[in-house]
Amino acid sequence: MRVAHFVQRYPPALGGSEAYFGRLSRFLARHGDLVDVWTTNALDLEGFWSPRGRTLPAGVSVADGVAVRRYPLWRMHGRRWLLKPLSLLPERTWQCLTLPCNPIAPRMWRDAGRPTMKYDAVHATAFPYAWPITCGLRLARRLRIPFLLTPFLHLGDPAAPFDRTRRQYTAPPFRRLLRAADRVFVQTPTERTAAVGLGVPSDRVVLQGLGVDPGECTGGNRERTRAHWNVRPGDCVVGHLGNNSVEKGSVDLLRAAEALWRRGLGFTVVLAGPEMPNFRRFMTGFGPAGHVRRLGVLTDEQKRDFFAGIDLFALPSRSDSFGLVLVEAWANGVPNVAYRAGGPAELIRHGTDGLLAQCGNVEELATAVARLIDDEPLRRSLGETGQRRTACEFQWAAKLALVRTAMEQLTSPKRERGMRDSSLARASGW
Repeated sequence: MRVAHFVQRYPPALGGSEAYFGRLSRFLARHGDLVDVWTTNALDLEGFWSPRGRTLPAGVSVADGVAVRRYPLWRMHGRRWLLKPLSLLPERTWQCLTLPCNPIAPRMWRDAGRPTMKYDAVHATAFPYAWPITCGLRLARRLRIPFLLTPFLHLGDPAAPFDRTRRQYTAPPFRRLLRAADRVFVQTPTERTAAVGLGVPSDRVVLQGLGVDPGECTGGNRERTRAHWNVRPGDCVVGHLGNNSVEKGSVDLLRAAEALWRRGLGFTVVLAGPEMPNFRRFMTGFGPAGHVRRLGVLTDEQKRDFFAGIDLFALPSRSDSFGLVLVEAWANGVPNVAYRAGGPAELIRHGTDGLLAQCGNVEELATAVARLIDDEPLRRSLGETGQRRTACEFQWAAKLALVRTAMEQLTSPKRERGMRDSSLARASGW
């Protein structure tokens, strides 16, 4: 097969959907498929809209057998304020292209409308970055080939009927993209239910889930790492890894920690990953910063050390469709604390391999964190249960093969498709 992947950024840019499409692209290439990645030259999220954001050179390169086409972005100060009123015009394709958060790459749109290469399928990701997805749909329609979509729907707090995150990710422009797809890959049963509820025929929805490679996140040096963090022997360390931001729960975690420090509980919070502007603004007025270690972006070795050095992992996120870092924590025998929202609410089994708190309830989050800090046997029990799950439920080979099977199913003659239907259900693992 020859596959065109459309994604807002691509490694070395950091992010969950970015890393996943990098892994899937390499997997397909190893199996003899020709993969072209259509992406932007943004290196960080701020690069989508701000001239201050970091970018990579535009152009075509080849890495691990995958051709990567990086398109230059249209960026200017005040761009968001210009796009906001334009995105309100009631035409769905126009709305998809003018969403203020979009990575706008005009040449990508032009090339998608004038294809010079033949493909067998187009696969795109991820909401809310509708520009590359819409370009992918344009290319698929021009070539009259299947269009596949992995949206990574963020569904927010299930207890809040007007949750802002859910409204954003299920707005009419995104519904249009979902309904246009020949296959929609979802990560949890709840996301599947949401996709069907938004008008996607159930036979087009494939329940997938993600995997973990223990070699990428385990085997770190605990003693050396904790000494580097200046953690006293016997002290508990709470870890958090992601785009540090309000949406990922970084701010709520620190507010919960601050309440526990006031009560005299001794522990350290270690934050890893890039820092978003709203998080940096919060930290300028945060008092007990001496109890916090801010590591920034991690290398592969530092990531292994991070998981080796922590005692529990916290992701009180409002914006995760799955939460792969939770599975990576489990691979290290580390228990998880998260909000009852999005993918983590379904991934974590409360009281069995982690603890859940009501979304946005900082006091309940603090109670869950304190419970694990105070109870080492409980930490060990929850972490070991999660570790056992990784060995049977979250294997990359099965998850990636499922996508390839779906692509083959859509691109092969109809008489061969029925033979493969059952393999999709078996590979999901849910």
